[in-house]
Amino acid sequence: MTARTASYLFLIIEDNPGDARLLKEMLRYHHSIDSHFVIVTSMAAAETYFEMATADIILLDVGLPDAQGLAAVRRAHEAAPTVPLVVLTGLDDEMLAIEALQEGAQDYLIKNELTPAGLFRALRYAIERKVIEAALATQHELLQVTLQSIGDAVIRTDAEGNITFTNEVALRLTGLDAEWTGQPGKPAAEIARMLDLNQHTSGTPQSRIMHLPPDYQLMRPDGQAIPVEGCVAPVNDKDGREVGNVVVFRDVSAVRAIASQLSHSASHDFLTGLPNRMLLLDRIGQAMNLAQRSGKRLAVLFLDLDGFKHINDSLGHLIGDKLLQSVATRLVDCVRGSDTVSRQGGDEFVVLLAEMADAADAAITARRMLQAVRTVHPIDGNDLHISTSIGVSVYPDDGMESEVLIKNADTAMYQAKENGRHRYQFFEPAMKARALERQYIEENLRLALDKNQFSLHYQPKINIKTGIITGAEALIRWTHPVRGLISPAEFIPVAEDCGLIRRIGAWVLREACLQASNWSKAGLPPIVVAVNVSAIEFRHEKYLANLFAILQETGLDPRQLELELTEGILMKAEAATHATFSALRARGVRLAIDDFGTGYSSLSYLTKFPIDTLKIDQSFIRQISESPSETGIVTAVIGMARSLNLAVVAEGVETQEQLKFLSAQHCDEAQGYFFSRPVEGNAFAKSLTRTPVESGSK
Repeated sequence: MTARTASYLFLIIEDNPGDARLLKEMLRYHHSIDSHFVIVTSMAAAETYFEMATADIILLDVGLPDAQGLAAVRRAHEAAPTVPLVVLTGLDDEMLAIEALQEGAQDYLIKNELTPAGLFRALRYAIERKVIEAALATQHELLQVTLQSIGDAVIRTDAEGNITFTNEVALRLTGLDAEWTGQPGKPAAEIARMLDLNQHTSGTPQSRIMHLPPDYQLMRPDGQAIPVEGCVAPVNDKDGREVGNVVVFRDVSAVRAIASQLSHSASHDFLTGLPNRMLLLDRIGQAMNLAQRSGKRLAVLFLDLDGFKHINDSLGHLIGDKLLQSVATRLVDCVRGSDTVSRQGGDEFVVLLAEMADAADAAITARRMLQAVRTVHPIDGNDLHISTSIGVSVYPDDGMESEVLIKNADTAMYQAKENGRHRYQFFEPAMKARALERQYIEENLRLALDKNQFSLHYQPKINIKTGIITGAEALIRWTHPVRGLISPAEFIPVAEDCGLIRRIGAWVLREACLQASNWSKAGLPPIVVAVNVSAIEFRHEKYLANLFAILQETGLDPRQLELELTEGILMKAEAATHATFSALRARGVRLAIDDFGTGYSSLSYLTKFPIDTLKIDQSFIRQISESPSETGIVTAVIGMARSLNLAVVAEGVETQEQLKFLSAQHCDEAQGYFFSRPVEGNAFAKSLTRTPVESGSK
């Protein structure tokens, strides 16, 4: 399923140019948003803007020169009451956050803790909630018009309390018959009982109108309670003497239901009906107050579904929404009535476990949730399998404020994902340092491309029989201006998580193709250059078009390009993957399975897809020297590949002994430190002039 890019106009009300620029950069790099911006530096300028135009969402700094704190929130909401509002502040003020939400803001973010993922999640949730509120407000407005057009119920009584007139609306609402009109005694008493008129008309001064109290209900003879609003007024003769009363009222059941729904939507998630962030913060605050008095603890669990995006993209958002509802129901079944399960937006849930005697109670609930979510979800003929990763923080050990507990649970959840997913992880202080490190990497990655901090090194692939260099693997290197060389193992996972991997991957592909093309134009022996491709890049709808455009731009023969992919890519969206592989093969691009043997290693997938090469992971090559008796996997892979007419490349060759073994098994090619470390382009070009390669030249 192809996802459409959403286009949004953001009004940024921020007097700090640096902060405004950072917000623009965060929003611009998110691949699923087409962002447009208007920046004003004061509330007065924002109010002037909304007199002439509008926006899709407001990002508001509450420390403006002409408006601070709640005053800024109120003025922004009054200027554009229908536009989603997200508050930004440098203050970690929980009370201000709750009051801002009550004043009409959709979320409250702290600047120095802001991340692109957190900002995008808040904006997405604000827009979702505003859409449902707008729909409910429209429905409420239409209902009011309808009520005005159908008329009110009218009842008139004489001085003795007998009913002298009822209209059709009154008869319908009260459930009385028309025959009651004009009968003495009982009818008036019955109406008085239903509306409790004695209480509201006794001692009513002449010409004074008495309104029925708020939340008033009419009690029909059949026991049904109908919410009504209206008034009672005395009827006087020409001499001013009271001769009866007139009662005017209307059924407001639908209006009050809409009002109740609006009130509910302000504090609950529209998809699952679970409490939202505002209500969760309030309940955590109450639970902390209770825990202080009772001496007990509470826990916050942060859950993120593993692999939800794949289900959402492959089966559609309708199935994805039903899966979220199914997960929500199961999570509620795992907790007590005094606990709270909330949805934070997307596939994230936060659970409050109140009044715990011991932190071990949170572990018991977490294990119960892992099992509940893991159990198959039958949805519209699909048996869906999904898991979740859970982070746990405990009050007061891991924080004394609601936001701190949620943030620390979120940090622990990311650690659970890094540890293998489908597990829970308690927060530890060391995790905070890792989270800050990850944030630092992400922030600096956004600058690295623009400031040319990346470079490519090339490691040769050697034909084992001839010793000739037949190819090279392009490997990215990041030289940070302060930290120096940062390992790809540190920044590639972060790039994949924050969405930068597509830009980085496109840069690597273009640079590698350009370098290989320049080598050929310089008269050097033609070689195949291999580029690693992540699953996120490969599955993007524009990947093929961008790749073919780069080949045309650089002038590289497609037969000189090899894409290295992991086994996991073959396992997902099989039909689409096969179509992409076939299109690449038709152009002559070679395809290799990287790190073979460490993933699924399914023989059936090797026969289904047009693959050229298998690369044996270096962990198996290392066994040749360290555990000679455990080399069966290497032998088997080489034999299988030869039977399927696939080339075999051994990664991580470091010794003569390993090379000799591979040669005896008829392995085609090898790469590793035994031949050469990865080197920059000019140094690699010099090695192409020396054939065969001198083994062990490093």
